Amino acid sequence: MAREGWQGWDEYAPFYDWENARTLGRRDVAFWTRVARRTKGRVLELGCGTGRISRPLVEAGVNLLGIDRSAEMLARTPRSATASPQRYRRVRGDIRALPFTPASFATVIAPYGVLQSLTQPADLAMTLQSVAHVLRRRGTLGIDLVPDVPNWREYDNRVQLRGRAGASHLTLIESVRQDRRRRLTTFEQCYVERRDGRTREHRFELVFRTVTVPQMTKLLSRAGFGVTAVLGDYHGRPWDPRADVWIILAEKG
Repeated sequence: MAREGWQGWDEYAPFYDWENARTLGRRDVAFWTRVARRTKGRVLELGCGTGRISRPLVEAGVNLLGIDRSAEMLARTPRSATASPQRYRRVRGDIRALPFTPASFATVIAPYGVLQSLTQPADLAMTLQSVAHVLRRRGTLGIDLVPDVPNWREYDNRVQLRGRAGASHLTLIESVRQDRRRRLTTFEQCYVERRDGRTREHRFELVFRTVTVPQMTKLLSRAGFGVTAVLGDYHGRPWDPRADVWIILAEKG
């Protein structure tokens, strides 16, 4: 039986920012800042985690609320990012059943494949319905999908990253498993931490489900959304199936 997509993220929390600084970096931040700043009203970020996206959006003047299921990810948001509670709040919750009043947000964003952590088709459908419930009429939903996940070749115990992290030295050793039938990709992660002559291993799994743009478009339509744009990068270029990222902007009817 497949693991739930939310599992593993508490264990991943200490390493999330370190890894993403070496892979994704900040290349999506300017895009989501543009989307959020066009909003006349409050913005909801699904899967806000450590605040990688939230922090620069709040610094840009966006009125933002973030939600995440992982208490450990939320606990790693820097205090400086929470200094303006009137513009930035975080809550722990389940994006499949958003705990907010109807029509309370003007924009909802789901950056960097967060919806791909919903490993069951029914969970994704529930989430889109829940977003429609809390989004006001003509509000915007922005979704960022990571298309290359199912293209990863399976391998065992490959060293992916090495580097310093404060007083520690980290090595990421990774294995990949593909379930083609269910379109699930499992990353078995082992972070080897060396510090003060001691070595400690941190092991966990992250599971992602691939959803194509046509499939997501159909699901959005069922939830009451109309797609307004499909983009192939963070600069606004048109989408095609070979694009590095798949971005969908939709409007609630």
